[in-house]
Amino acid sequence: MPYDDSPPPTRRARPLSLAAALAAVCLTAAGCGGGPETGEAGAAPPRPGADGATSAAPTPTGKQPLPKGPLTGRTVVIDPGHNPGNRDHTREINQQVDIGTGRKECDTTGTATNDGYAEARFTLDVSHRLRTLLETEGARVLLTHDADRPFGPCIDERARIGNEAKADAVVSVHADGSAVGNRGFHVILPAEVKGGGADTSKIVKSSADLGAKIAGHFARTTGSAPSNYIGGNTGLDTRDDLGGLNLSTVPKVFVECGNMRDPKDAALLTAASWRQKAAQGLADGITGYLKG
Repeated sequence: MPYDDSPPPTRRARPLSLAAALAAVCLTAAGCGGGPETGEAGAAPPRPGADGATSAAPTPTGKQPLPKGPLTGRTVVIDPGHNPGNRDHTREINQQVDIGTGRKECDTTGTATNDGYAEARFTLDVSHRLRTLLETEGARVLLTHDADRPFGPCIDERARIGNEAKADAVVSVHADGSAVGNRGFHVILPAEVKGGGADTSKIVKSSADLGAKIAGHFARTTGSAPSNYIGGNTGLDTRDDLGGLNLSTVPKVFVECGNMRDPKDAALLTAASWRQKAAQGLADGITGYLKG
């Protein structure tokens, strides 16, 4: 099949105490209104608010001085979910890799809207916008890929990139492929797991803090509500089956920005103006977390 958009059987909603933090932000927001992924989603740095296709370009990080700002000295790794080339390399991405507590596919193709807008295009576009916003604040920003390789990287390599960068925060950008009527965003947090090469005990709390900050700002900035089908309306979900989280040794979360298979959410996800809001919400959440 062209896309892997079926929810994993082990997924389960777990309302967390962090819901209070999200609720506090939503109470002051001008509408926390409502869309979200499966698996472990492309274009070049678009100008904020620009519609239409874009082409890949290298990050300026390391090639010119970054502006001084509140995130100067901090490193953020952005992980654009999937790769536009994955669908042409199904044999390679179906190879099993070790996720510490078991084995799982190297990667998946991701999902798409009913009109064919691929998650891989969405996630890379939002990641480029997010990179621009964070670099403006002085952060050193790395992407796990920039559609600059035939497929992947595999989920274990994605985790390794953040670990080796000693990132202060890692955010994996996704969009979900669920049933019509399922709407809203959710942030996936690492469960406490230990097995094989996985040990999240040192990052569970910091990742939860990062996720709560992102959830609150994402709701306020985009106007989207927390997921109505995962997380018990908290916008937060804890999972132990994602290699990108299991193998991380630095604070990391996944963000499912909306449900690509719901027409109302799809209308948001395909709009460049909304994708800019999504990037801003992510940036504000990351900044809030890093500034303490």
